[in-house]
Amino acid sequence: MFRIRHFLFLICALVLVSAHSQSRGDSFLKPSDTLHNSRRNAVVIAETSLATLTLIGLDQLWYADFPRSKFKTINDTDEWLQMDKLGHVFSSYQLGRLGANALRWSGVSKKDQLIYGATLGFGFLTAVEIFDGYSEEWGFSWSDMVANGLGTGLYVGQELLWDEQRITMKYSFHQTQYASQRPDKLGEGFLEELLKDYNGQTYWLSANVHSFFKDSKIPKWINLAVGYSAEGMLTGKEENVNNIFITQNRQRQFFLSLDVDLSRIRTNSRVLRTVFDVLNVIKVPFPAIEFNGKNGIKLHYIYF
Repeated sequence: MFRIRHFLFLICALVLVSAHSQSRGDSFLKPSDTLHNSRRNAVVIAETSLATLTLIGLDQLWYADFPRSKFKTINDTDEWLQMDKLGHVFSSYQLGRLGANALRWSGVSKKDQLIYGATLGFGFLTAVEIFDGYSEEWGFSWSDMVANGLGTGLYVGQELLWDEQRITMKYSFHQTQYASQRPDKLGEGFLEELLKDYNGQTYWLSANVHSFFKDSKIPKWINLAVGYSAEGMLTGKEENVNNIFITQNRQRQFFLSLDVDLSRIRTNSRVLRTVFDVLNVIKVPFPAIEFNGKNGIKLHYIYF
């Protein structure tokens, strides 16, 4: 199951890159044309240290609160209308993108960027999944592993096919009425709900239009985005929990909207490019068309 701790490494890494990038300026941010050993070593040490500290922190601060068990597997494929699986795809993709970009900045070859950088998310989330396997509360989920592989594959596949990311994974969120009904599971307050309330999360495949039509006059930063979300979920499955949650009105939602690829906005400032690249994980709010089995087609004048 995809929970708040899976975001910790992604958020810490993005903040670290952003802060470090802005402190040194444009010359520092320029990718090296050849292998820069000191940069590569710094990237490897920083990523290894961050991943190790995060895993130790999870073990001591999260898993220590739950009983340990023998290693076991679970089948949670049908929980939360697969929203948690998309969370795995998203995190694996974004961490892989971050790892590859860091090695590109170091002047590492394209092959090694994909082998050692783009697999960062898959490796980290695999370690977390193994922790789950030894926890009485959860278990090792093969469907989570498949989702992790899809996220890594989405990044690597596009680099091999197009040598660029024409389709990116993005995230958006809005608060819902459901978290207040079960704050222990869905979060209490905006920051917790942002990471735990699946009802308010939407995951997007955001395709850059110009990259598919290179000779067109379409602005290079315009994207067309397809999103997936679900709502009416108070439990993982549609079930009665302690005779409280009987009818949940669970439904899937599909969206069509425009988006902005911030990484393609032209600027001479490498610091600003880095900031745009970090913020590019978020879907820019736009009008959207929703398709669902309950209400058919619904227009949102602005959708978060």
